[in-house]
Amino acid sequence: MPSPLPLTPPDKTHIATLPPFAGLTLDHITVVRCRDSAEAALQEMQQHQALGFDTESRPTFHKGQNSEGPHVLQFSSLDRAWLFQSHYHDSLPAAFELLQSPHIAKVGFGLKSDLGHLGSRFGIVPQHIIDLDRSFRAQGYRQQIGAKTAIAMLFGQKLAKSKHISTSNWASKELAERQLLYAANDAYAAICVHQALLDAGLVHAPV
Repeated sequence: MPSPLPLTPPDKTHIATLPPFAGLTLDHITVVRCRDSAEAALQEMQQHQALGFDTESRPTFHKGQNSEGPHVLQFSSLDRAWLFQSHYHDSLPAAFELLQSPHIAKVGFGLKSDLGHLGSRFGIVPQHIIDLDRSFRAQGYRQQIGAKTAIAMLFGQKLAKSKHISTSNWASKELAERQLLYAANDAYAAICVHQALLDAGLVHAPV
């Protein structure tokens, strides 16, 4: 079966002309705020072999400034996302259990800094991580392939990635709807890309 991937990634000009990527809507996003909801979310997430994963941190604007992130940890299946905020302390053990599980793959783009921040702030070492940048490099792409480019390549659609939202205050106790959508769909895009690569036989199923 021929590869669905183009020989060269699309440029920004081409991506801008594509129809929008239909991401998750708010009714498919769960913000986990307490121990009970965290346990329920964990049980749901443990039903999956792989989940999209990403983190968000409050931005820094000065050299040497520490963001003290991550402030949001997001996971997504192909139909639902779960968001954990660091100030809801009772919810975090469930997220950490999932991250450290060797049985569920956590799939994302450019996760090196995310993993470093998780280790620095929380002292955890996530297991069974699949960085999609490596998956694309294995297909011969020399440059880094991010979520926006990958969605364009595999789905012919444009993933909304607003710098205004990405640099917003992720440490806020109450996130705006646009922040919830941004965070959830970062993780959702990752699992969609992973599934598309899996369906095309370009990556192996997590074990």
